[in-house]
Amino acid sequence: MITGINHVTFAVSNLERSIAFYRDVLGARVVYAWESGAYLDAGGLWLCLSLDANAQGGSDYTHLAFSVDASSFPILRDRVLASGAECWKENQSEGDSLYFCCPDDHRLELHVGDLNSRLGAIGERRQGRCGEIP
Repeated sequence: MITGINHVTFAVSNLERSIAFYRDVLGARVVYAWESGAYLDAGGLWLCLSLDANAQGGSDYTHLAFSVDASSFPILRDRVLASGAECWKENQSEGDSLYFCCPDDHRLELHVGDLNSRLGAIGERRQGRCGEIP
């Protein structure tokens, strides 16, 4: 049985640029770095950046969402947009969200809310029909 996310590893084409993005724009803390990688703490999430000459992002809905509180969302949104990060989707779900790409085109999201708030929003729209996949 899965108990949570252990870690996320992103292949990156430029380690220094990626460390700067996750540290300076998103506020992750560098825990350990070496010649071809780095471990960061992103709000309790173990994030690994691994240097890979073949790094490239996906083109589907696959993405990683970071939780942010409502008071931090405008600050982080403005930082991400000021960094020149490309947005890949408009928010159409419950709660504030910003969908953007890191320098290596990994699809990311800043999201205010959690599973309970999402289920609550679905329940409002579906008026209590349990078991349906949104």
